[in-house]
Amino acid sequence: MRIDKFLWCIRFYKTRSIAAEEIKKNRVSIGTSAVKSSKEVKEGDVIKIRKNQIDYKIKVTQIPKSRMGAKLVPLHIQDVTDKEQYELLKLRKMSQDYYRSKGEGRPTKKDRREMDEYVGNDIASDFTDWDDFFGETADGPEDSED
Repeated sequence: MRIDKFLWCIRFYKTRSIAAEEIKKNRVSIGTSAVKSSKEVKEGDVIKIRKNQIDYKIKVTQIPKSRMGAKLVPLHIQDVTDKEQYELLKLRKMSQDYYRSKGEGRPTKKDRREMDEYVGNDIASDFTDWDDFFGETADGPEDSED
């Protein structure tokens, strides 16, 4: 079975064309070499896939006949991805959820005002008189003697 079709069958990618694009971008390899979409997958192959900034490794245990339900996928592949990769993914998700919860969308005007108040405009209020800040008067620089 072709590798693009295999990755689609095991539900790693939503469509076969997306799988083919990722293969073209050299994000999929078997062993140490990058592959083409037409590469045949055999049982025992270890496929390395770069997706969402994570390096997944899957071992082919059985070749499926066609696309299958998600519950049947473990019968055909074995996940051999390093645990550190999953920890990185977990940390990235936690850092994204830190500021806003999922589904809240963009900040409203009220949220923006609250953020501005929290950050504060202390710098702008301290230096409202720019002439004093730079040491100049309306007549010119203070240091000059006429």
